[in-house]
Amino acid sequence: MEEIDIKYMREALAQARQAGEQGEIPIGAVIVCGGRVIARAHNLTETLNDPTAHAEMLSITAATDYLGGKYLSECTIYVTVEPCPMCAAALAWAQIGRIVYGATDPKRGFTLFTPSLLHPRTTVQQGILAEECGTLVSDFFKARR
Repeated sequence: MEEIDIKYMREALAQARQAGEQGEIPIGAVIVCGGRVIARAHNLTETLNDPTAHAEMLSITAATDYLGGKYLSECTIYVTVEPCPMCAAALAWAQIGRIVYGATDPKRGFTLFTPSLLHPRTTVQQGILAEECGTLVSDFFKARR
């Protein structure tokens, strides 16, 4: 499973790089269902002037549109940074089957909250390409300062 997780995390990293090139915080996400990428997104909060335009939120919208339903219980989201509470709650409402993320977010990540913000059946894998994912974000902020 780790080999597959690395493959799709690389696709999420490609999305994150696109975000960075556009001046957005470089976070990317892809949603996979049945071994196929059904949604790709990166942060667009600056572009859209929308604080909810996180990679996860945009990919949820694209995936549910693709599937024609609001539940993603058979899907996995790959996201470069640990989802924030808003995104975690949206993933709970979508009943995402699995969340795989790279870098942790010790200041704003969903794991800071108890009880869990996720759907009870959602499984989580963290740390896939964590260093690469974290470096992308930290380098972005270093360049901004």
